[in-house]
Formats: sequence, C-alpha cells, structure tokens
Amino acid sequence: FECEICKGKFSHKSSLQRHMRIHSRKNLFECEICKFTFDSESGLKEHIKAIHPEVKPFECEICSCKFPVKSTLIKHIKIHSGEKPYECEFCKAKFFNKTYYETHKRIHTGEKPYECETCAAKFNDRSNFIAHKRIHTGNKSFECEFCKAKFYYKSNYKVHMRTHTGEKPFECEICK
Repeated sequence: FECEICKGKFSHKSSLQRHMRIHSRKNLFECEICKFTFDSESGLKEHIKAIHPEVKPFECEICSCKFPVKSTLIKHIKIHSGEKPYECEFCKAKFFNKTYYETHKRIHTGEKPYECETCAAKFNDRSNFIAHKRIHTGNKSFECEFCKAKFYYKSNYKVHMRTHTGEKPFECEICK
C-alpha cells in the first residue's frame, strides 16, 4: 500500500490509514506539553514517559491523582463513577477497565498468551508472568526495610510486613 502524498510504502492497509492522519492532521494525538503529534495514543504515551516523565498535568477532581495523559485520567474517573462498560459474556462480571476485562475473560477461555522462554510456564495475566520471570533472574524486587528479607512477589512481601507492623487485617466472625 502506497501513500499518494509522500510515496511512503506500507505492508498493511491499516498502517497506511494511520499514516494518512499525519497528512490530514485529523485524529492525531497531541502532547499537551510540547504540542508534538502522534498517530496513535500509545505513541503519545511512550513519548510522555520518555520525554516528560515528571509532568502530570491532568488531575482527578475527586481524589487529586495526577496523570500525564488525558485519556488515562478519563479511564481513572470510571473508578469513582462506578461505570463498568465491559461485561463478561460468560459470567456477566463487569469491569471499568478493558485490560482487566480481557484478563478476566481468559479464566473462562483458558487462553494463556504469556509464555516463559526459560521454563515454558504459561500465564493468562501479564503481571503474573513478569513476576514469574523474576524467579529465573534471581531478582527479588521487594525488600523489607526492617529485616532486609527479599521477595519475588509483592503479595508475599505484604504478608511478611505484617510481622513487623502487627497489622491483623482479618477478623474472625466467631470470636470477634
């Protein structure tokens, strides 16, 4: 597929269509900080992370959380509004976030798209996959500031921290 304006060549029609936005200046994603434009939201987000990591101009009026991209703030606001536009067709569970919805759906389909190159273990969730890879690298990212114990998983670290803080988050319904 060839661009009639600049003669750029593309292997997919969708790539050419995305490229055409540059010439038409329509549907571009603009950096609010430096006004540089991108043909995709992901391109804009990568730019902000790399070039303006400290700048977060979009603030939630409800909880004051700040975000570098307006679309991320819009997604965040759904937490407060209770809006859950993504519904699982298998069990009718609802989600405010498309990524959470897609990860949840894999419970029903059995899909495990993340595979460890080292041991071939498969995961339906990207965060569990990333945590698993630490086992092979020996990277225990979570360190106790009290006793210097190290953990692969944040959940194990949190449970361990209770030994130091005395926190007891669960209450027995019988002996309250």
